[in-house]
Amino acid sequence: MSTDVAVIVGSLRKEAYSRRVAKAMIELAPAPLACEIVEIGDLPLYNQDLETDTPPAAWSAFRERIHRAQALLFVTPEYNRSIPGGLKNAIDVGSRPYGKSMWGGKPAAIVSCSPGAIGAFGANHHLRQPMVFLDVPMLQREAYLSGVDKLFEESGALVPRTHEFLDKYMHAFAQWVARILA
Repeated sequence: MSTDVAVIVGSLRKEAYSRRVAKAMIELAPAPLACEIVEIGDLPLYNQDLETDTPPAAWSAFRERIHRAQALLFVTPEYNRSIPGGLKNAIDVGSRPYGKSMWGGKPAAIVSCSPGAIGAFGANHHLRQPMVFLDVPMLQREAYLSGVDKLFEESGALVPRTHEFLDKYMHAFAQWVARILA
């Protein structure tokens, strides 16, 4: 039986490094993880005034998809030493209305990436804050990919050392998911 993993990419750009990393990680996912990118770019900004009997359709679809997910994998860049606004909006949409959060109890992991030297350290840690508040058990193995613009070969494949690192990370994530869901 497979485990449904919602992969949430923090960048909205189609050719984002974080999206490329997420796709590579999906390919590396061991059984029983069934990973799928859940898009966040079409979510209207969270506004409690829109939280009526008929909230925006994009909110409802996103909430249902996160509700179905058994685990979460976040792959994000860093914007201004924090998470991108679109990612924060998705977190807010999935956590509302109050008392009906879709996030709680789902095992999760974060990989942050940046062309810079610190691998989006700030985004990684800022993302942990709302996830812990929302009762999301986080894999304690941290993953920061610095120099992400140099981690892919011309063919699009990960360079060997990054492939090996992310392969080990995905196996650790699979073990974490199995332990939390047991």
